[in-house]
Amino acid sequence: MSNTFTTTSTFTRTNAEYIASKVAADLRRMNAFYGHSGRPTEIEIVNYYNELVEYLVHGYLDAVEYGFKRGDDRVVSLKYSVQTSGGLSDSHAGGVYARADITGAEWFSFLWHNSKFPSNDSGLLNAFNGRLPFVRGSGTPPKDSLGYWTIDRSYSAGGVGTQRQIFRPY
Repeated sequence: MSNTFTTTSTFTRTNAEYIASKVAADLRRMNAFYGHSGRPTEIEIVNYYNELVEYLVHGYLDAVEYGFKRGDDRVVSLKYSVQTSGGLSDSHAGGVYARADITGAEWFSFLWHNSKFPSNDSGLLNAFNGRLPFVRGSGTPPKDSLGYWTIDRSYSAGGVGTQRQIFRPY
């Protein structure tokens, strides 16, 4: 005798808020470790949280990164890549690298849209941008020449998750 069962999950705004709250907790740790730079501010963290919720709810996010760069080079950063396969575990927030020398570095954030992003539909794009706390400009992310990436945590709910990578100095 064998039993089989099927489960389904629906990704909701509550799921998006849960994942975004873990990212916000990580950003608050960044502020605790590197707050002498003045960044990220609490207002920025709240705005990043709200932006992330909207991108997750609408399914438009490929990845988002927050950190410090010196010139065109990353110094320390956190990158969250979205996965919808449902296979990610849910870790606790924290574990942010605390010993980077950010002297002369500046705060940055970079976001990558996925293929669902309505870049060719001005009506949808305007409606979506109207839900965001700010609208990002275009640019290029910093280079990896001063350190290396490690994958360390994942945050998930409702079949969607983010896999976190930390860029840390050599």
